[in-house]
Amino acid sequence: MTGLLDARGLTFDYGKAPFVTRVLSDLSLCVAPGELTVLMGPSGSGKTTLISILAGLLRPTSGHVDLCGERITAMDDAGVTAARRRSLGFVFQAFHLFDALSAVDNVAEILALSGVPIRAARERSRELLTRFGLGERLHHKPGQLSAGQRQRVAIARALAPRPKVVIADEPTVALDGPTAKSVMKLLREYVSGGTAVLLVTHDTRLIEPTDRVVSLEDGRIVRDGWGMAPGPHGEEEE
Repeated sequence: MTGLLDARGLTFDYGKAPFVTRVLSDLSLCVAPGELTVLMGPSGSGKTTLISILAGLLRPTSGHVDLCGERITAMDDAGVTAARRRSLGFVFQAFHLFDALSAVDNVAEILALSGVPIRAARERSRELLTRFGLGERLHHKPGQLSAGQRQRVAIARALAPRPKVVIADEPTVALDGPTAKSVMKLLREYVSGGTAVLLVTHDTRLIEPTDRVVSLEDGRIVRDGWGMAPGPHGEEEE
């Protein structure tokens, strides 16, 4: 498979001998264009480490990552940053918004950094935020927004540049049911347009039968298939 996001042989250790802990063990994952891949696993399974490596925020002990054909694990920090701006949208679970900027400028700033004229950047920002139900909160700063509203700003910021790859870490955890569904609907629209989406979530209600589900345990992939696997009594696994 050829993917927009392609990781091969990833291993990640921390600590020094003889006290070394292996977090990922020879893990390979490929996410193709137009594919929504759901990443699941218990706490401590290696999910956060994996997506940090895939996004170029953390370097693996061994193995490599290609982002839209560029080997980001072979780049210096400046090169990785440039590659992310070209190709990747990342939704942080902790939001990471600029406290001094309004909602509309938090989103527009990312576009401006990519060379989009500020007027066009703000128009794109207003469009996305309004779609997420924040039309009345465009000029509010993060401290004036609820957790769910900040989450929606963070998602809009990641999607604004129309990236080829989106990595989303629990993007609906702070959202109510209807808002979570609207976010998933928009992500699926991006997938339909050819975007590769890697979504970390514990909420099985968001998963559709056509979604690819990858499960991690102890730093290894233990399942890679479509939809939720049936449990021992025929019910879906949680």
